[in-house]
Amino acid sequence: MKDIVCVSGVELLMEYLEGALAPDVRAAIEAHVAACPRCEAFIASYREIPRVMRDATRIEMPPDLESSLLGALRGARRRDE
Repeated sequence: MKDIVCVSGVELLMEYLEGALAPDVRAAIEAHVAACPRCEAFIASYREIPRVMRDATRIEMPPDLESSLLGALRGARRRDE
């Protein structure tokens, strides 16, 4: 495996996070990340996405906003029929 640079590491990011890379490629990415604060932060932010999404969807919509939104959607659907 040739050396990993930031761009090639990003191209392999999903496979890396899913554990789907060959051991030599994974080791090359980990060696690069260990020496590259920018890539380390990038990977850390990707790992946080599931938590951020869970937290964002836990927020309940205020009842008046929900009612208003549902009314607007129903009105739009009626216009499209």
